[in-house]
Amino acid sequence: QVQLEESGGGLVQAGASLRLSCAASGRTFSSYSMGWFRQAPGKEREFVGVISRSGENIYYADSVKGRFIISRDNIKNTGYLEMNSLKPEDTAVYYCSAAVEIYSDWLLYPYRGQGTQVTVSS
Repeated sequence: QVQLEESGGGLVQAGASLRLSCAASGRTFSSYSMGWFRQAPGKEREFVGVISRSGENIYYADSVKGRFIISRDNIKNTGYLEMNSLKPEDTAVYYCSAAVEIYSDWLLYPYRGQGTQVTVSS
């Protein structure tokens, strides 16, 4: 079992930056890839990006590429989602998730956090 807890969400203005953290506990954090997803009101959950177990491979959705940066610290058992140049359309609940392999499908991640709200005002 892996428990995940996101933090760092909040209300910011367009153009600002925000960094989300995902603290993991339980089994060895470095054994899992970490995916980030988001869900805006009235929309389906959307893939944001994923980082491999070692951190060597990172993939992003086109909608955030060049603005968001995913990283991890396997010593601290924490993953990060740095969000820059935020837009109102980035407003959503952001979730981190963990799986042995890399996936872009939320349903394939057995371990998921509860989410943290990010609101970007115009």
